[in-house]
Amino acid sequence: MQKPILILGACGQIGTELTYELRKKYGATRVIASDIREGNENLMDSGPFELLDATDYNALEEVVAYYEISEVYLMAAMLSATAEKFPMRAWNLNMNSLFNVLNLAKEKKIDKVFWPSSIAVFGPNTPTDNTPQNTIMEPNTVYGISKQSGERWCNYYHQKFGVDVRSLRYPGLISHKTMPGGGTTDYAVEIYHQALSKKAYTCFLNKDTKLPMMFMDDAIRATLLLMESDPKDIKIRSSYNLAAMSFSPEEIAKSIQTRIPDFKIDYKPDFRQEIADSWPNSIDDSQTRSDWGWKPEFDLERTTQEMLDNLGKKPN
Repeated sequence: MQKPILILGACGQIGTELTYELRKKYGATRVIASDIREGNENLMDSGPFELLDATDYNALEEVVAYYEISEVYLMAAMLSATAEKFPMRAWNLNMNSLFNVLNLAKEKKIDKVFWPSSIAVFGPNTPTDNTPQNTIMEPNTVYGISKQSGERWCNYYHQKFGVDVRSLRYPGLISHKTMPGGGTTDYAVEIYHQALSKKAYTCFLNKDTKLPMMFMDDAIRATLLLMESDPKDIKIRSSYNLAAMSFSPEEIAKSIQTRIPDFKIDYKPDFRQEIADSWPNSIDDSQTRSDWGWKPEFDLERTTQEMLDNLGKKPN
């Protein structure tokens, strides 16, 4: 039987859907959702929930002990665009929460850790096409710096203390179930909402800015596949490259126009353009596929179909 799981940051874009999927797989009572604030009504009604600050070690330790937690998914983070506005707050959340979880695992109070990294670990000197697993990083954003540092600490805790920590470098994520939380790739969710409600969208990136993207169902599936894999198959303990598709705002707009012909898009790049320019166009995740059998299911056309069909069913 699956031992209890704790999700930190369960009310965020990824955390919400991860909570639902884990509860469906293992049973609601075995998956403890937590966040510094309450989530939506569906999340709160779906199983146990704890108000919890992931940077508070004593409070976290108490919840872990009370529920006899075995696995922790640390999804709490301040994302790229927001982190640029509040750098020290972002560093505190992104790093101290990770140290708290790694130290609990070091002390054998939990058995397994999932911590998400990001394509933000790469920087302007990184090869932009088919970015390799091991390459120059040099991130130039607060978020990217915190994620690169986190990768090194994850690897260190595995090497020095045997901590079973696992990680994925998420690309931009697209979901119809939750809104994004302050990232540079948020346009790829907003555009579908605006296409349906206004048939027009003003994009904060240039039309030809190509970035790695993934439909949320694939991201959740990859996360569970990694966590369920045999430890001997996990060759990388910093973070695995993860990929599905890459596209530009212009390409996603054309995809939408096949379903909504009168949809219009214009472009007014803001500070997020500089962040996007420092990230890869596409990702080589061949080691992820060979080590534990990852393969995406969603391309751009299927993503557009899923987004428009599902958002179209929802009230404005």
